[in-house]
Amino acid sequence: MALKQERAEQTRRALLLAAAEVFDEFGYAGASITRILKRAGVTAGALYFHFGSKEDLAKAVMNSQPDTLVPLLAASGLQRLIDLTLVWSWQLQRDPLLRAGVRLTNEQASIGDSLNADPYEKFRGIMTSCLQGAREDGELQPGIEPTVVAEFVIAACTGMQMYSNVVSGRRDLPERTQQMWNLLLPGIAVPSVITRAEATPARGAAMMP
Repeated sequence: MALKQERAEQTRRALLLAAAEVFDEFGYAGASITRILKRAGVTAGALYFHFGSKEDLAKAVMNSQPDTLVPLLAASGLQRLIDLTLVWSWQLQRDPLLRAGVRLTNEQASIGDSLNADPYEKFRGIMTSCLQGAREDGELQPGIEPTVVAEFVIAACTGMQMYSNVVSGRRDLPERTQQMWNLLLPGIAVPSVITRAEATPARGAAMMP
């Protein structure tokens, strides 16, 4: 039974990765089931066992975005939030699962009748938790609301990666992420944290697997 479950999970993972590659290359509209099956090397029956439709597969890719980032983090508090964005800035250049998730989140009007806020909500929860820890440790200035900051960072990163993609193919995204924190930290963090916080592209690169 354990071996059967392991094989099923391997198949699901293969489908998710293959779909991410195809969605990343062709977008939702251009990603046919046939193309995804060929890339994954599995049957249609295997796909529909794990995912009820192409839309369900796209949603799974969108919702997997945090899974490509959080396991690489080790710090706590405000540095953990900074590290999340640094890892994100590098992984967007190399991880098709994250890249496809971002593309699909931006292309949702073509996926279904209703918009799916789950990817943003997941990131908001993760970032809010980091900021709540930072507040408990005295890292934030008085009156700073973790949820408000989290939502701002999500919005800033969303627009920043779109702009970076147009002007540099996201190659300058780590530097832009550092610039974002250079502007944001003085408004939310106490002076001692600003001094020790690190938002350099090199820190993000060092966390890459």
